[in-house]
Amino acid sequence: MLRSIPMRLATFLMILIVTTSLHGQEKGDALREYRLGNYENAAAICLTELESSPSNMDSYAVLCWSLIKLGRYDEVATRATAARELNRYDPRLVEALAEARYYQGRNADSLRLFQEYANLAPEGGRIDSAYYFMGELFIRMGRFRHADIALTTAVRYVPGDAVWWTRLGYARENAGEMQHAAAAYERALVLNPQASDARRGLDRSKRALPLR
Repeated sequence: MLRSIPMRLATFLMILIVTTSLHGQEKGDALREYRLGNYENAAAICLTELESSPSNMDSYAVLCWSLIKLGRYDEVATRATAARELNRYDPRLVEALAEARYYQGRNADSLRLFQEYANLAPEGGRIDSAYYFMGELFIRMGRFRHADIALTTAVRYVPGDAVWWTRLGYARENAGEMQHAAAAYERALVLNPQASDARRGLDRSKRALPLR
């Protein structure tokens, strides 16, 4: 096939094919490294990709996920904010920025961003964690009934997480819903009989229940 076209054009096409193939492999490598827990490697690959393709939202997403795992939340905020200048409504970057703000203690900003993520991607891959984080944020703010709603939604997505059930019990306990708090703590203990926070919460909730 290449014989029918000029040699220079054929050479250019071969270079283009190889370059495109390598670029695709790099993107795959970054995601694979992330999934393997090699977060430094994943971040380095993404930074290299962004040098040659500064509007690559996939690279921004994997970079931010990797930086979150590394606990480099200020960098996450910087990168995610830059990415949102290119695509404000990419839900992956909205969620990543929400997490960064959560760990930075910027509660109002974090809550707003998690709510935006839930609106943008109601069935997104991080929707369960988004509701969990919202629950924790409402607890920080002392809005325990809102925390109950958010954490109840979170455990519907992930019913097997003892920590999430414990936090739901805590929210309900502080909202004065002792019977429902006890039920959440009991569920946590079924999942993890060694959950000391759930055991203490269950004892407190049962003591607070009216005598029959």
